[in-house]
Amino acid sequence: MDTTVGAGAVRPGTRGRKTIRAGARAGLAARGVVYALLGVLALRVAFDGSSEQADRGGAVARLAAQPFGGYLVWALAVGFAGMTLWRLSEAAFGAAGPDGGKAGKRLMSAARAVFYAFVTYSVVTFAVDGSSAGGSSDKTSKDVTAHALGWPMGRWLVGAAGLALAGAGVWIAVRALLRRFRKHLRTGAMSRRVRRVVDFLGVAGGSSRGVVFAAAGCFVVVAAVRFDPDRAKGLDDTLRTFRDTPAGPWLLAVIAAGLALFGVFSWAMARWRQV
Repeated sequence: MDTTVGAGAVRPGTRGRKTIRAGARAGLAARGVVYALLGVLALRVAFDGSSEQADRGGAVARLAAQPFGGYLVWALAVGFAGMTLWRLSEAAFGAAGPDGGKAGKRLMSAARAVFYAFVTYSVVTFAVDGSSAGGSSDKTSKDVTAHALGWPMGRWLVGAAGLALAGAGVWIAVRALLRRFRKHLRTGAMSRRVRRVVDFLGVAGGSSRGVVFAAAGCFVVVAAVRFDPDRAKGLDDTLRTFRDTPAGPWLLAVIAAGLALFGVFSWAMARWRQV
């Protein structure tokens, strides 16, 4: 990777920037595939009572079941590896934009890099032997919560984690509703109609994603308060809870459609995101 000096730091050169941009766009496209499939799986849960996992593992399994599925899963892994590279570069050099070099944003990029590194590992594990690293989101959530509750002050730590997750969900939803994603997009390269469509996708998709995160965080808080790890829910159980509300399957259907729209929004980000 070539480097040049800029803004008081060693930054990637032209070849490095092109590699990072390609990784970012591949990663956003891969994220879009997972969310689009997740939306489809959640819709099946809403109306068919499907037993398929409505989480990332279920989405990868559904992709693998398609023609040339093995190659598609490897392509997904490459995309998430690109996302990891992009977030690592943001942590090291700062993100695009006037405030991209702030310590808080760089720390958040580092956390995202760790998350996508795990996602990459999980998808590669599935591609190699057909198993999901860590298993279903529901089992992982309960196991991690049970382990953490056994620590000194474990209840408080779990409760704080739940509040943080719920708060992140609210933050994601509010930012989507306020269209904060616009500042990351090359809106000048879009027509007016495309901007309106992308706005709709970002608001509907981002707010639905935030609602799911917030709900999952609330279940973790309940697990801490009740000192019962079985109260914690992964993505699959969280989505199924929406189906069991008085609104019936229709609430889950709305959330599922929103998650699918977030997948489409991720594809739009892959096209127009500033990197």
